[in-house]
Amino acid sequence: MDWSWLAVLVCPLMMIFMMFGMRGGHGHGPHKKQLSAGVVEQELLQLKAQNELLQKEVQDLKNRAV
Repeated sequence: MDWSWLAVLVCPLMMIFMMFGMRGGHGHGPHKKQLSAGVVEQELLQLKAQNELLQKEVQDLKNRAV
């Protein structure tokens, strides 16, 4: 008996199940946290300040090594 037609039917069904699985299943996709522009700007300023501190520390370490 030739069962090759079964593969033709099973492949699309498996693809549908896999796509739902990648979305998180359960009927809902991933929810992204939306940040306001003010929050993003504040975080950016904090990161810049941390970056400046780290650059100063690196420079101090380089000066000590010399």
